[in-house]
Amino acid sequence: MKIIHTIAELRTHLAAFKHPAFVPTMGNLHAGHLALVRQAKPLGDVVVVSIFVNRLQFLPHEDFDTYPRTWEADCQALDAAGCDVLFAPSEKELYPEPQAFTVQPPTDLANMLEGHFRPGFFGGVCTVVMKLFACVQPRVALFGKKDYQQLMVIQRMAQQFALPIEVIGGPTQRSDDGLALSSRNNYLSPAERVEAVQLSLALKAMAQALQAGATILPALEAVATEALEARGWKPDYLTVRQRSNLQTPSAAELPSLLTHSGLVLLAAARVGNTRLIDNLEI
Repeated sequence: MKIIHTIAELRTHLAAFKHPAFVPTMGNLHAGHLALVRQAKPLGDVVVVSIFVNRLQFLPHEDFDTYPRTWEADCQALDAAGCDVLFAPSEKELYPEPQAFTVQPPTDLANMLEGHFRPGFFGGVCTVVMKLFACVQPRVALFGKKDYQQLMVIQRMAQQFALPIEVIGGPTQRSDDGLALSSRNNYLSPAERVEAVQLSLALKAMAQALQAGATILPALEAVATEALEARGWKPDYLTVRQRSNLQTPSAAELPSLLTHSGLVLLAAARVGNTRLIDNLEI
């Protein structure tokens, strides 16, 4: 595995390849990231992974300074997973001057759910991803489905800018008990880690209720929210949305959407001080 820190060296090295496959990350890698690397392997003639903790997508009160940085372990894991090129630019390299030009996603997609609770988040994500796309110039890029709304935003961005990049979602990787793998799981205390599985269980309970005929979505979402609150969680949302656009379906639309696997259940909640997100397609 070749480690590259500058855009110039990256472009020189990649000039010999025609179909780079790209996996952007913020490091602190887990099995979900490595599954994306393995998924990328047959999709290009070189697999590039980036590690860059992007300041633009963190709110002032969020964990940019304390976000886990595990460089040596990440390098070893990527090498073992078959990564060919690790691109790890410094902040000065990627943002040599204040990033005045930014990419702002449409409000109807980016201001709901995660965008509502983390204002500006998707603008920061789109800006860094667009810049990384310009550096790597991949033909395919892979993102985990755990960040469901983020994947949709990036897919729409690539489509609207006519980027010659296929943006592919990788399946959410889970621990044996069902907890979605996340870099932020490292923040959980042992007791919180045991409790954390309740988020995925809440989504499964919502899915079972829908499949049993529930049609009043506000009531269904309230029951799920109150159940987590009773366990000490602080939910931001547990909601039923259409997979195609993340809009709330009407009661009349539910039967067809259930029949044609057109729904996704999304959740975000805090257990202790750690905010976890998850989703379930049905």
